[in-house]
Amino acid sequence: MFSKLKKALGGSDEKPKAVDQESVVITEKRENAEPAPAGSKKPRVGYIHLSGCTGDGMSLTENYDILDVVLTDMIDIVYGQTLVDLWEMPEMDLCLIEGSACLQDEHSIKELFEAREKSTLICAFGSCAVNSCFTTYARGGQQAQPKHESFVPISQLIKVDLALPGCPVGPEMIRKTIVALVEGDMTYLQPAMDIASCATACGCDLLTNIIRNGRCTGCGTCALSCQTRAINMIQGRPHKNDARCIKCGSCITMCPRNWLPEEQIKKDIGL
Repeated sequence: MFSKLKKALGGSDEKPKAVDQESVVITEKRENAEPAPAGSKKPRVGYIHLSGCTGDGMSLTENYDILDVVLTDMIDIVYGQTLVDLWEMPEMDLCLIEGSACLQDEHSIKELFEAREKSTLICAFGSCAVNSCFTTYARGGQQAQPKHESFVPISQLIKVDLALPGCPVGPEMIRKTIVALVEGDMTYLQPAMDIASCATACGCDLLTNIIRNGRCTGCGTCALSCQTRAINMIQGRPHKNDARCIKCGSCITMCPRNWLPEEQIKKDIGL
């Protein structure tokens, strides 16, 4: 995985935490980042929409106050519906794929496989791509496409390198992830890489991964991130309403305690 990242961003074995001198290096802490030097190499990023509501694409393009530096100075968007006037899919360093894969949609499946061939890194962008989210409950019969009835996570069809669940993905997480990619920060990216191999998510993850392990601080981020209001904070702890949960994984993804790099922390303190 790290070799792919180095290849995509121009890194070297001598500098595992940063890209080479010809690449763009912009840290997250620099709020007033300078434009990239002329001729510098930026990661080539593409965006593909499959079966979903396009909320993740809107999160990427409609939050310019948060993503202005990312979109203008750090990356080049080279492919994407409504984003780039280009029919032929180019080579990409990173491809953000939104939406689940409909097995009855021949065009989408073809585009998905082509993206895997032409992309160094594939990111499951949003919960529909990660675990099918609400499209899991589609059973066909819709007026527009009645035969469309089977929706699966994209990881069931192609290899996924990292995943950003969310319904939609928060713009702050998009920004931090792209900064980490540009800088080669594998510690920050590790949770997103781990999630890529997991095709399930549920509000129950808060109980099994956070509360039972003594991580919950009662901050309420999980409840705020739940778009179906399936989580309520009761006596400082999240409680899930099973009837409202659509298993998108937003709650566990947005939980700040879920992204603690435990192994790195133990290593740093000598455990």
